[in-house]
Amino acid sequence: MVSDMEKHIGVKRLKGSIPKVGIRPTIDGREKGVRESLEDQTMGMAKAVADLITQSLKHSNGMPVECVTADSTIGGVAQAALCADKFVRENVGVSITVTPCWCYGSETMDMDPYIPKAIWGFNGTERPGAVYLAAVLAAHSQKGLPAFGIYGKDVQDEDDTSIPDDVKEKLLRFTQAGLAVAWMRGKSYLSIGGVSMGIAGSIVQENVFQDYLGMRNEYVDMSEVMRRLDQEVYDKEEYNRAIKWVKEKCREGKDTNPPELQKSMEQKDKEWEVVVKMTMICRDLMIGNHNLKEFGFGEESLGHNAIAAGFQGQRQWTDFMPNGDFMETILNSSFDWNGIRQPYIMATENDALNGMAMLFGHLLTQTSQIFADVRTYWSPKAVKKVTGQNLTGKGEGGIIHLINSGSASMDGTGQQEIDGKPGLKPFWQITEDEVNQCLTATKWDAAVYEYFRGGGFSSNFLTRGEMPMTLSRVNIIKGLGLVLQLAEGWAINIPEDIHQILDDRTNNTWPTTWFVPRVTGLGAFRTVYDVMNNWGANHGSLCYGHIGSDLITLASMLRIPVSMHNIQNVDIFRPSTWNAFGTEDLESADFRACANFGPLYSNL
Repeated sequence: MVSDMEKHIGVKRLKGSIPKVGIRPTIDGREKGVRESLEDQTMGMAKAVADLITQSLKHSNGMPVECVTADSTIGGVAQAALCADKFVRENVGVSITVTPCWCYGSETMDMDPYIPKAIWGFNGTERPGAVYLAAVLAAHSQKGLPAFGIYGKDVQDEDDTSIPDDVKEKLLRFTQAGLAVAWMRGKSYLSIGGVSMGIAGSIVQENVFQDYLGMRNEYVDMSEVMRRLDQEVYDKEEYNRAIKWVKEKCREGKDTNPPELQKSMEQKDKEWEVVVKMTMICRDLMIGNHNLKEFGFGEESLGHNAIAAGFQGQRQWTDFMPNGDFMETILNSSFDWNGIRQPYIMATENDALNGMAMLFGHLLTQTSQIFADVRTYWSPKAVKKVTGQNLTGKGEGGIIHLINSGSASMDGTGQQEIDGKPGLKPFWQITEDEVNQCLTATKWDAAVYEYFRGGGFSSNFLTRGEMPMTLSRVNIIKGLGLVLQLAEGWAINIPEDIHQILDDRTNNTWPTTWFVPRVTGLGAFRTVYDVMNNWGANHGSLCYGHIGSDLITLASMLRIPVSMHNIQNVDIFRPSTWNAFGTEDLESADFRACANFGPLYSNL
């Protein structure tokens, strides 16, 4: 019997072909001895790389990554052209060139300006693979086509067919980031509504999505959600199943509103019906729903091919309608009434820039993301003052309160486990028991009416630590463009009585994560306070794992400089031409390189 989760593995819910990885085996083109002696070794390298990638990586929909190898080794421009033509037909979105020997650099190189590209030059002494690597990287730099250079630290024997661990790490980091680039290209960001309460991140700028991500922008007024509610433009059979699941699985929590303002159970039941329908409607707006065509709604069945979306909510919606917290939480989670499935990326308050950071994290890790306010820095002194207790462990230098109005994914409860420890997993690794534990750990408190006059429900949970996490955020700086900032750290546990006192001082109907960044004693990471003080906006996206190095690699592909991070230089992997902009101060070099080359798609 096929499980609900298995039904969702490999579901292609977005229009367009799934991107593939192209492998380009290049070779010394001199025949009558040289080329012939290298054919097997060169094709063997290509096969080894393809095997590594297909065995190690999956797409965010659970499907295995497919590699496409050139039909022959590439010894010159004619075979390079044939390979490029095949890559177009096969929808290759990432290019990896491999060679154990000298090749003709500018004749064999990949010239596609929009596909992330890397070259692995075999470190052996019999043939000068490293010489070709240096030569072709110089050609890439000279032609303005940045490429990643991969060169193993240790010399290998000519007949050594293994891939060294340091080379594996770079190949996989590059490929995962390159696939993220390829997945975003041609997809949409859907704005449901407009600007929420003057938040700059929800002032959606089309040129940003087009120039940096190769995406288009789609817009739907929130009145379209109201129309679909009023005219019943949704799958009624699914709704009946959904409301039944919600009543069985979603625990209603407390109502902190003044008694005279609290609503009756009948009124709350009607609000539950609305928020469940809102969830279905906003999902259908993103990706479509073929069932709608059967009901006479052909146009609505198509969706907007949105790989990410945002819901304005406040205030034009929430002043008279139930809020979007339930909808956002369910969509961002890895499960719903249809079973365990890939999360959707839905940004609260239509903060498209935080939605962008959420999308980066999801495509790099395949896990759900936690949308949060970067709300409060609690110093040890302040905690002692209000609780009478001292912070200990990772939190002894202070903690950051991440909390938002109930829209964080339920995966963020930390009830899933990896090697016996709390974690967030790709949906195909999540068990039914873990789903039930996430649901049990979440309560749905009545919305606070002074914020949400139209009512609704906010998810309320406390993230279980200790988990390695990365907080990230994309900002727009006038005259500079997009800038990424990130902080690796941990979601931590603090004593329940301390949590309760601190949580009650803000809004205890919303989900909380206590986050501690890894401090370095320098710059923005001198202390936990400095991290909070240097954060560039009111929101952040929290992703499971220490993925700062992966985010930096992805950002360099898109030409987004990174203004704030706590990653060691040895773990930073960018195109080789970045070295020409400085090798001592890598942060400044990153800014100069990104400014020089410009956003990836700015010439489209």
